[in-house]
Amino acid sequence: MKVSQKTEYGLRAMVALAILAGQEQPISLPTIAESEAIPEQFLDQIVGKLRRAGFVKSVRGVNGGYMLSRPPEDISVGALVRVLEGSLSPIGCVTDRGADDGQAEENASENFCGRIRGCHTRSVWLRVTDAITRALDSISLADVMLDEVGVGAVVSADR
Repeated sequence: MKVSQKTEYGLRAMVALAILAGQEQPISLPTIAESEAIPEQFLDQIVGKLRRAGFVKSVRGVNGGYMLSRPPEDISVGALVRVLEGSLSPIGCVTDRGADDGQAEENASENFCGRIRGCHTRSVWLRVTDAITRALDSISLADVMLDEVGVGAVVSADR
């Protein structure tokens, strides 16, 4: 799974929003854009999508802006990624996009690949999708806010 810049910026914006505003006071889009070095027009599109999905709310007026619509503990990274990225599946034959029941997923998968019924590798991609979903759903926005592992620590751990 490759994460798009939209998703990267969206998660960074949500963390900034949680830290700068939380559920207490609105913060302006230019402030978020500046603090995270995200182009404001692109951020506007991302925040609009997050607002429509119910993660943020907008406040109008002189001191208006955006704020979280629920506590950071109640927002999973997986839910954010699904809103911004779509399916968490690394391959189309196991996509969960638009699936409201198992039948819808199976029909979408069959349209992707005619070999789905006899494919021996599909189970690999199903397991990968499940692992990615469980991992991202287990991380809350609050966890990300509190994460103190810096880039230097990650780089030195890889050596």
